[in-house]
Amino acid sequence: MTTSIERTWTAVCAAEAVPEYAGVAALFDGGVQVAIFHLPGDRWYALSNWDPCSGAAVLSRGIVGDAGGVPVVASPVYKERFALDSGQCLDTEGVTVPVYEVRVREGVVEVESP
Repeated sequence: MTTSIERTWTAVCAAEAVPEYAGVAALFDGGVQVAIFHLPGDRWYALSNWDPCSGAAVLSRGIVGDAGGVPVVASPVYKERFALDSGQCLDTEGVTVPVYEVRVREGVVEVESP
């Protein structure tokens, strides 16, 4: 017997509020801050806005780029790069940030509740 788990999605912002190659911060799931990123080709990413290396909620203001084919955001504080698809820090071993499923429906960015 298998059980079906219903996914819960939370609207966090308008898709037009997130320019390509940029991020925005949004409150999600009881006040948790997420950073939403939009890359060309209609690629969307959501991860914690909390930078574990600096202790500040700043990842949404980081520099979005590419590291060997991996989309990344570089923290604006100490410049550590975090993979947008996995949350793995590319510069400090063993450091990660939570990632969330994200989608756009009818012009609204939605994040899946954990």
